[in-house]
Parts: sequence; C-alpha cells; structure tokens
Amino acid sequence: MKIIENVQEMQQLCLDARQNGERIAFVPTMGYLHEGHLSLVRAARQQGDRVVLSIFVNPAQFGVGEDFDRYPRDLSRDAQMAEAEGVDWIFAPRASDMYPQGYATFVAVEGLTETLCGRSRPGHFRGVTTVVAKLFAIVQPHAAYFGNKDFQQLAVIRRMTTDLNFPVDVRGLPIVREEDGLAMSSRNVNLSAEQRRQALSLSKSIELAQRLVREGENRCATLIDAIRSRIEQEPDAQIDYVQICDQDSLQDVETVDARSVLLLAVKIGDTRLIDNHHFASTFGAA
Repeated sequence: MKIIENVQEMQQLCLDARQNGERIAFVPTMGYLHEGHLSLVRAARQQGDRVVLSIFVNPAQFGVGEDFDRYPRDLSRDAQMAEAEGVDWIFAPRASDMYPQGYATFVAVEGLTETLCGRSRPGHFRGVTTVVAKLFAIVQPHAAYFGNKDFQQLAVIRRMTTDLNFPVDVRGLPIVREEDGLAMSSRNVNLSAEQRRQALSLSKSIELAQRLVREGENRCATLIDAIRSRIEQEPDAQIDYVQICDQDSLQDVETVDARSVLLLAVKIGDTRLIDNHHFASTFGAA
C-alpha cells in the first residue's frame, strides 16, 4: 500500500491504471476510520482492481465555530486499518495543495442543499461538492462508495455527478451501527461516557418511530412530536432538526409511506450527530 500526498502523483497513478484497463474503486473519507468506512472499503475491494481511499479533513465544509480543529485525525492508525482491508493507495493531500493560494472555483448544487443540514450549516454542501468534484477529477474512479448515514450528502453528490456528467457510479451502502444501535461516526470519540449514553436517543427515537408506524400511525407531525419528546429527555441533547422527507426531493411530507425518510441531527454536548431511517424497510419494501 502506498500513501500519496501529491495531487499530480495521485492523478497520474490513476490515469495509468485506467490506461491499463484497471477498474478504480474509490472511498472518500475524512479519516479516523471505523467499521462503517471499512464496510465501504470491502465493497470496493470486491468490485475494483485498484482501491483508493482518500483521507482529507476538508476545511471548506466546516463553518465558523464548527469542529474542524476537534475533528479526530490519526493517519498512521488509519493506514494500518486500510492496509489490512486491501487498500492499494491512500490519498492524503494537504489542504494547501487542494486549495492553493488564489483558489476561486466552487461547485454548488441548488435545491437539495437548502434544507436539513444545508439550512443549519450554510456553505457546508458547497464545500462537500467542491471537494468531491476535485477528488473525482484526481482519482478518476469508475465507482465511488459512500455511507447512507449521510443521506442528504449522498443525494447531493448523486445530483452533482449526474448534472456534471461525471462517469462515476455513486454507490450508497447501509448504515453500520454499534451493538447498542448508535450509528458509527468518527465524531463518537468526542463523546464522554454519559454523552455516549445520551446519544442512543437518536437510534431509540428511530425505533420508536418504526413501532408507531407499524401500529398504524402515519402522520408526520405526530411522529416528529414523539421523536422530539424522546430526545429532549436527555439533558445534553440539542435538536437541530427532526424531519420526515421524500427520498428524492428531500422536501417535507405530511404522511409516511415507503418513499419517506426520517432524518435527525442532534448535538450531544458539543458533538453534532446525524442519523436516519428509510421507511421502505418498515413497510417491507425492497
């Protein structure tokens, strides 16, 4: 396995691989890998000749006062985990190389980015789509793998990929959870033991919503009230949003059906967590 920092070197390796007929499978991350990331790597390993994993804490997607400086970083740890899973190349560029002096070009997706995390984190998705577009141009992947935990991000990246005609197959894989139900996140390491317990309110509220829907409740306002009440039992919980949206438009819906997605963002202390549930599974749909 090689760790590559230089943009031009990474791009040339990937162009050469494509020229040799190799299929490039790409897993973009911000590092501090966990089992969720590794599940993406395993899927990429099964389907690609070359597996590229990027590790880059992207400053362009963090707003003022957000946790850019606190975001966990440990390249040597990540490299050991990646090599054990068969990653060929880690791309770990410097911010000064990705955004050199005078950098002035950004990618913005309209519509999908104006709700949910886009409403509470202005500029966040412009940073996400810009860095993903740059990574696609550098790594030249045939397929790229993302987790469904970041449901809105995945929808935005798919729209960007379609609109800009990137020849990349964007694949979303299921949320990976801890044994107690907490969705895996690199930010979980920032939770104290008590905050970690309180963070379970996200997955517990999803379970509550599933149960209510199975019992016949389909009014989104009623479900959202029940979810908010469950989360607000936790003293360190600050709800950013609880919304039930259409899976494609991400617009709020009034009643739940198999196309509906429950999306949550909650701060536990200073740590912002997200989670979601697609009601297709609750309705028994594929």
